[in-house]
Formats: sequence, structure tokens, C-alpha cells
Amino acid sequence: MLSFVFQTGALRRSALRCFACAALLIVAGAAQADAVLHAFNWRYADVEARAAAIQSAGYKAVLVAPAYKSEGGAWWARYQPQDYRVIHHPLGDSNAFKSMINALRARGIDVYADVVLNHMANESAQRSDLNYPGARILGVYAGNTAYYNSIRLFGALGNNFLGVFDFGEARCIANYNDVWQVQNWRICGGGGDAGLPDLVANGWVIAQQQEYLRQLKAIGVKGFRIDAAKHMPIAHLNGVLTAEVKNGVYVFGEIITGGGSGNNEYGLFLQPYLQNTTHAAYDFPLHATLRSAFGFGGSMSNLVDPVAYGQALQGARALTFAVTHDIPNNSGFRYALMDPTDETLAYAYLFGRNGGKPMVYSDNNESGDNRWVNAYNRADIRGMIRFHNAVQGSDMQVLAHGGCHLIFRRGSLGIVGINKCGSAVNVTVNMNNSVLWWHANYTDTLGSGSVVNIGSGSYTFSLPARSARMWLR
Repeated sequence: MLSFVFQTGALRRSALRCFACAALLIVAGAAQADAVLHAFNWRYADVEARAAAIQSAGYKAVLVAPAYKSEGGAWWARYQPQDYRVIHHPLGDSNAFKSMINALRARGIDVYADVVLNHMANESAQRSDLNYPGARILGVYAGNTAYYNSIRLFGALGNNFLGVFDFGEARCIANYNDVWQVQNWRICGGGGDAGLPDLVANGWVIAQQQEYLRQLKAIGVKGFRIDAAKHMPIAHLNGVLTAEVKNGVYVFGEIITGGGSGNNEYGLFLQPYLQNTTHAAYDFPLHATLRSAFGFGGSMSNLVDPVAYGQALQGARALTFAVTHDIPNNSGFRYALMDPTDETLAYAYLFGRNGGKPMVYSDNNESGDNRWVNAYNRADIRGMIRFHNAVQGSDMQVLAHGGCHLIFRRGSLGIVGINKCGSAVNVTVNMNNSVLWWHANYTDTLGSGSVVNIGSGSYTFSLPARSARMWLR
């Protein structure tokens, strides 16, 4: 058992200034309760049916499956668009999509749409042309014109809306450190795979993509996740996502990197994206920092202020996470899976800290790991969201940290303690002049029953092994 005293120094309520101990950090800034649920591969009707549970858990937004024409039952088939002009695939159609949005909006919950702008479906095994949606799909439309016109978002369904001049060179990316290849050639699966036909940023393509996003906004979509943003030239992204298109919506891009400042992928792809757009992004730098801190030999001190060292994104630009759908479902990313307990502790950090929109991943066991089914409604996750929603807008100050533990407060409202190690940690902190209230109960929202009640100039926080506490006044 570890026990020591960590002196906070004097903290004036009026100025919120720390007069001693450089190890302490105060982070202030505007924030709002904004927990996001990634309802990965859920049917739109299932999202709607769970609207009450989603609201009760405290989520403010739901990221749902891509909304366009696609075929096939596998989860990855949703990321191979055939036609932007209708929503129709095994998870629902335009009517189900609209009904879901209305149900969530009635409960104060926004819908974020997963959007693929980089490529269209790989149909090389069926045909050699690059007309989309293609003769076969046009025949399906013609066979039931009343239905397909009823779910049409825009355009005339009697014709293809993309052709050969809307696609780039049919070459597979060979070097993922070559920015030109990554952003202009095809994502391929190897073994002779022809790859995903890569769209170019000509005037017609941009006009179609803009109209598609406008139609989603008209239905009520309040956010766009830009899939494979790493594979799109900045000029293409900015060409589609004009100020008018982005007005009133939250835009965040998927740019997978192995870390933050100093990481090669960060320098080649994420940093230019952040410098040349105003969009948010998945905080892969912070995820790498979390994996390092919670990993064997890592230190929780690395989580004191990772933004200051370029190992996390600025809060206003960050969509934070403990796991994304690609990590368990793609063999090439499974290295980034965290131990289940570490993942839970990481969520406590993400929902406790000041900065970023924290997102919870919940699936239908597509990976076979059986870890994330109904994760959105777990009691501990609900407790974390309750804490998050209660303390937003409050400053953050680290009270103590070390190899095993991290303790910080959120204004006078809450305290977070995390112990990653296999033995209990006791940490005594000076409470003189603290903004935390004395003689008031701070109760753990994670359901442990633990209560903090500060009654003197010092307080000893007790953190059991491999656990988190989120004490809320």
C-alpha cells in the first residue's frame, strides 16, 4: 500500500491561481455536456426503440450507420456506398432514418451521420464500368419506382449520378507513408483486390456530395463523421464542407494515427488536417497516450496534461474514445485494444477530464469479443456520464499523480481518482484554501458507495486496486 502527502499549495477562490507546486495543473475553458453514443451497426429502428434508454443514460448525441444506398449484411458493407440519393440498406431506409431522428430529437438528442466521401463500393467482381449506382441498381429502382421515389433524397433515379470521369487512377496504395498515394489511390485488400474506387474533387462530385449533406441536414442530422478523412486531399474536404454546409453541424474526421506530436502519421496526415480545416477529429493521439499510461511500465503522470506536449488534441477539436469500431473489427488495428479493465478506467478519465467530446462504443458483437454489446447502458458508464454532465463548464485541477494513480478535481463539484495498479493507493492531499467544499458529501457515481467528506486541512484519498472513483457533490 502506497501512502504519501502531496501538497497542493494555496488556491485562491477568486483567481483560481495555484501559488505552489508546478506539478499541479488548472485547466479552464468553456465546455458542455456532450456525451456521444456510437450505435455501431445498429438498425435505425433499434436506435429509435432505445431512445428512452439513451436519454436516461445521459447521452446528447448518437452516431448512426451510414445513410445511403448500400448492400450486403456485413458491417463493412455499410462503408461501400452505391448511391447518395436514397437511404436503403439492411439497417433501414429513408423512412426509418427520419423516424429515428424525430424520436431522438423529441428527447433532446442529436443524430450524427457516418459519411463516406472518399470512395464508392468495390463492385469489380460484378462489372467493369464505373457508373454508379450501375445498371443493376437502376433496374431495381425501375422495378419499384413508387417506393424508391418515396425514399429519394434528391436527384432523378432513372440515371446514374457518377461516371468514369468522377474517379481517380485505379491503383492501390502501396506506401502508406506517401501522402499522394494515400490521398489519391485506392484502399485495397491485397491479393489482387481491385480496391475501393477513389472519387476525385471535380465540380460534379463536390456538388453531389454537398447536396447529399444538405439533404441529411434537412432531415435533422446535426453532425457528420467523415470516414477515411486521412485518404482525402484537404482541398476535397474543404471543397465539400463549406461554411454553408457546416453551419449548425458538428464535423469530425477519422484520421488514424499511432500517436501525437513526433509520430510520423500525425505529421503527415493529422497535423495538416488540423492546420487547414476547422473540423474536429478523433483524438488518436490521446488514445495512444492512454494505452501507454495504462500499459505495463507506463505512468499515470502522462495523463496530467497531454495536450501541452502534443499528445492529445485541443479540447474543442477532439472526439475522445477508449475504443472505435475499427479497433476490434479490423485485424490491423487490434493491437490498439486495451485490457477490459484499463478500457473502463480510460473511460473514467475521458468522462472526468475537461476537454473533448467523449464517445462510447456499443455494438452487436460483430468482432466476436462480446465486450461491447449494450455497453452504452452499463451502470458504470451511466455513472460516468452523470458525472460528466454535472461538472461541465468547471475547471480541472490535478491534485496528485504518480506511476499508478491520478487524482483531479472539477471545480468544486467533483473529484476523480484512478488507480491502474494491482494494489491499493492512499494519497493525502492538502485541502487548505481548496475550492472543494468541506463537510459536504462527495459520493461515487460509479456505485461503490465511497464517500469523500473533507473535514480538515488534509484528506487521504483511498483508491482500491484497479479501480476508479468519480465523487460528485
